[in-house]
Amino acid sequence: MIENILAMDQHRPPEYIIEVFADPSSVKDVVRGILHTIFFHRFFPSIRPKTRDILDLTLPFVDDVELETLIDQRTATLVRQLDTSSDQGARNTGVRGLMAVQFFEKKRRKAWFMKGEEEVCWEQWTLDVTLATPRTESERAKVRKAMEAMLLKAAMKIVTTVNREKDHIPPITTSEANPFPYQIVINPKDNGWGARMGIF
Repeated sequence: MIENILAMDQHRPPEYIIEVFADPSSVKDVVRGILHTIFFHRFFPSIRPKTRDILDLTLPFVDDVELETLIDQRTATLVRQLDTSSDQGARNTGVRGLMAVQFFEKKRRKAWFMKGEEEVCWEQWTLDVTLATPRTESERAKVRKAMEAMLLKAAMKIVTTVNREKDHIPPITTSEANPFPYQIVINPKDNGWGARMGIF
C-alpha cells in the first residue's frame, strides 16, 4: 500500500512557473492576459481566436463565456487578496500571491475499493504574482517598463513550453466538447498523496 502511494507521488505532473510582476492598476489585466495565453494553447474545444492588447503587447484571448467568467472570478479573488495584504503593511517588501491552472484527465479507478472515475492532473501552471507599489513618477515609469518586459517574457515562455512539452498530454478519449477538465486555484496547497487522499 505504501509503495503504491509513493509511486502515485512520483508521477507528479509537470509544473511550469511564471513570475508575474505588476502594479495595482495593471495586475488584473496582466494576470488575465497570462491566463488567457495559457488557455489559448491548452484549451481543446474549438474556439474562434481573438486578441487583446495589454500594456504594449497583443495577447491571444479565448472567447468562451464560461472560461472567461472563471478567469475573471479567480483574478478578482487574487487581486482582493493582494490588496488586503498590501493594506496590512507588506507594501515595502512587495506583496505576493500564487495562482495555479491545473489540467486533468478522467481515468477509471482501478482499485477494488473505489469505482468510477477520478481526475488526474497532467499539467500545472503556477503564477507567482508580485505586486509592486511605485511611489514616484520615475518609479512608475520603471515599473511599467519592467511589467512590459515581464509580460513579453511570460508569453514567450508559455509559447516555447507548449511547443516543446507535448509528450505528457494524454490522448483524447472522449467526444465531450472539452476532454480535459481544468481548475484555477488561488494559493494552491501541496498536491502530494496526503492531500489527494484527504489526509491533510
